[in-house]
Amino acid sequence: MTLFQLFILALVQGITEFLPISSSGHLVLVPVLTGWPDQGLLMDVAVHVGTLAAVLMYFWKDTKGLALAGLGSIGIAPARRAVDGTPYLKLFWALVIGTIPMVIVGGLMVATDANDLLRSAEVIATTSIVFGILLYVADKRGPVSKTTDDMAIKPALMIGLAQVLALIPGSSRAGVTMTAARWLGFSRTESARFSMLLSIPAIIASGTATGLKALESASPDQLGDAAIGAVLSCLAALVAIHFLMRWLKTANMTIFVVYRVLLGLGLFALIGMGYI
Repeated sequence: MTLFQLFILALVQGITEFLPISSSGHLVLVPVLTGWPDQGLLMDVAVHVGTLAAVLMYFWKDTKGLALAGLGSIGIAPARRAVDGTPYLKLFWALVIGTIPMVIVGGLMVATDANDLLRSAEVIATTSIVFGILLYVADKRGPVSKTTDDMAIKPALMIGLAQVLALIPGSSRAGVTMTAARWLGFSRTESARFSMLLSIPAIIASGTATGLKALESASPDQLGDAAIGAVLSCLAALVAIHFLMRWLKTANMTIFVVYRVLLGLGLFALIGMGYI
């Protein structure tokens, strides 16, 4: 891949991973709209690893607290004492519960190659519109009072079940988890925060499963491209996360809904005219 192609792919992934507009859908569309060869699973994994690094850095205080909570939960006493009296033990288990559905269903899809069957412009156009409308309804309907301190087993599981829908390109992992969180009454910023923290185990799980598969046939050149893509996507994701968190402090999610609907309608128009 050329450096320009790497830059575009990393920029697309970095910007779209945590905004509720679907990174997987946009990554599928890049080769469709540009005529470039499909970047393949290894590059998809690499740019996701880059965005994982970004969320770990941006939410460093949270990720540190969650790591200590996890260590404390398996019997490491000093780690447990470090987070006693904080919400991190409760939040850690909420994230574990929220991740289980994705691990089970995602693992089955990777094992059966079912995810490849959904990589089409028609699917992305449909899910962009449908899940965009659902996000709009949830955002307008939901109150803005709950925080992650209120996250219990039931809402964490419901958000985790919603996250499974992100396996369909165009639905958006961030979008469906924020939609579920808003529907359950969590504030916009707290919905985004929980969604991004939930992305950590989700990306690790999916990246490990697909990454091992992709590495089996990777060449040295492909590994070099993947490393560059990971770094560039990390930088782009840091900017996108900062923008989203600042935006949601004073505004709603309608701008993302409008983008999703216009994207879906534009894709249907291109499909109807035979361009894609």
